[in-house]
Amino acid sequence: MTLVALDFDGTLTQSNLSVLLGREYGVGGEVRGLVEQGLLGEVPFGQTLRQRVSLLEGMPKEQVDAAFERCTLRLGAADLIAELSRSDVSVAIISRSFERGIESALERADVTVDHVIANRLVFENEAVTGDVEGPLVDGQKDQAIEELAVSEGVDVGRTIAVGNGATDLPMLKMAGTAIGFEPEPVVEGYCDVVVTSIRELRLYFEQHAIIDVEEAGG
Repeated sequence: MTLVALDFDGTLTQSNLSVLLGREYGVGGEVRGLVEQGLLGEVPFGQTLRQRVSLLEGMPKEQVDAAFERCTLRLGAADLIAELSRSDVSVAIISRSFERGIESALERADVTVDHVIANRLVFENEAVTGDVEGPLVDGQKDQAIEELAVSEGVDVGRTIAVGNGATDLPMLKMAGTAIGFEPEPVVEGYCDVVVTSIRELRLYFEQHAIIDVEEAGG
């Protein structure tokens, strides 16, 4: 078995869940600036994440859900996930974004993955408190992929990580194969492979027998 760990924001989707939330709540510019600092690794991610979420304090849950509904997977991403799952691949989404938004996008695309490891907004009285919790607020993605590999009985050398930003670097360095999806310059040098579309990513999986082409075609 192979373990494929996928980033979400900027990889499986062109959207960024934090930015969608910020726009919905009228603080889009401030949130986007903090997101860019995190992606470039200019500021510790946990710090920028807490700052972003603090700007959302008081945001009603219905507004949160409305923002998340604007997030869609990239063209072909749902089919790719389904093909990986049919090919004896354990598929994980490891994201320092928000579990609720990721699961919402997957549900609308009618696709499932084996694992979602992400962070969570904290709600009280049906509104965002301004706090965030989860394994990847301060934790790194390398630990997440390593723990998943152990739980799945997969050698770390047989793991594949796909990501684009500085927060993905620990996971990309840990994985057996590091694939950059339109990676930031700070990330590209650590990638074994660089792709710019889901089509290219799917082709890589086909060429390296990660996807069972006969099964996918059937």
